[in-house]
Amino acid sequence: MTGASDNPARPPAGERLCGLDELADPGAKGFRFRAERWLFAGFVVRSGELLRGYVDSCPHAAWPLAPVDDRYLTRTGEHILCAGHGALFRLDGTCIAGPCAGDRLSDWQVVVRDGAVWTA
Repeated sequence: MTGASDNPARPPAGERLCGLDELADPGAKGFRFRAERWLFAGFVVRSGELLRGYVDSCPHAAWPLAPVDDRYLTRTGEHILCAGHGALFRLDGTCIAGPCAGDRLSDWQVVVRDGAVWTA
């Protein structure tokens, strides 16, 4: 089985994802990349000065977190929500409630440069 880090569809460093102004504060945006039969799904979370990227995969069940595009955060924007079973994650990726409590989302390295979000 191929993990997220060795997934051929994972974009290389230096790939522009979006303009920083395209991310609400707080907000999140998902991205999907294909390479032949492979799919890589990731998302970026923004809250104030915090900008983090994660692989879009629940550590408990390996399914995508959002029920629809870009709906990763709770209504208050304080937590990431897994819609499949209601697990809550702090914005640092640590699960604080649900069947994966104590586990972490897999990081996807991103940076802000020239007013845009890029893979790192």
